[in-house]
Amino acid sequence: MREAAIKTSKKATRYGDVFSFWERENFVGYVFIAPWLIGFFVFTVYPIVYSFILSFTSYNIVSSPKFIGIDNYIEMFFKDTLYWKSVKATFYYVFTAVPLRLVFALLVAMLLCRKTRAIGIYRSALYIPSLIGGSVAVAVMWRRIFSEDGLLNAILNFIGIKSNIAWLGHPTYTIWTIILLGAWQFGSSMLIFLAGLKQIPETYYEAALIDGVGRFRKFFSITLPLLSPVIFFNLIMQLINGFMIFTQGLIITGGGPLNTTLFYALYLYRKAFQYYQMGYGCAMAWVMLVVVGILTALLFKTSKFWVYYEAKEG
Repeated sequence: MREAAIKTSKKATRYGDVFSFWERENFVGYVFIAPWLIGFFVFTVYPIVYSFILSFTSYNIVSSPKFIGIDNYIEMFFKDTLYWKSVKATFYYVFTAVPLRLVFALLVAMLLCRKTRAIGIYRSALYIPSLIGGSVAVAVMWRRIFSEDGLLNAILNFIGIKSNIAWLGHPTYTIWTIILLGAWQFGSSMLIFLAGLKQIPETYYEAALIDGVGRFRKFFSITLPLLSPVIFFNLIMQLINGFMIFTQGLIITGGGPLNTTLFYALYLYRKAFQYYQMGYGCAMAWVMLVVVGILTALLFKTSKFWVYYEAKEG
């Protein structure tokens, strides 16, 4: 009886030591990640939750929020005509600039996939626009290029095409200047495509060459299917970034002419920080969050029909 009690006591002591060690290890881990946890909850979770609450209020930043129910959403969907213009401009930009950017990125990545001298310099040079493309300086430069006395008209006049078009003052041409800027920023997608192309085994192309397969057939039968996970990733990331376009519309065109470049984030900024309708701005932000979430979910849902994963569990 006594021996059994001693064994039980030793076992309990051993389990207690293990438990205390586990607790001590967890405590040390929590101490190390505490700064990140505090920052995450204070600067991410709390603002998200608070913005959702503010979306049901009338809040001008100066005075206290006043609860108004779903009035912000009613005004947004049924009364605010500029809201729908901003939605139209944003969707037009996203569904035009994003495909162009991905196509250019893939084409350049395939060119840079070849082994040539100074390939690293070429990659760096083509990646630079993505680093500085969203800056104010580049937006100002772009505005000068497409102004009436800018570089584009100067080049056209030099080659014999008389042009004095105010590209940034024409409702049809203006948004295309920003779309071209978005397509010019293909560097990040290009590098991701380049990494994906490097992962495709050369044996597939060698076997296709032996069978006499042409370049287009190799591209559509080998490159695109094996690159589809990378295309899917780039599409998701660029789609989300496209909906957040702001600096270009603010600096280059200011939302004009005739509100053709009044993008969603720009209109949200005006409502929240220029007109001091912070509650309305929060409601706009949550609508955009839901829309982007739905589009992302649809892409994930349809990916099983066109994204090829080598692993079965993919």
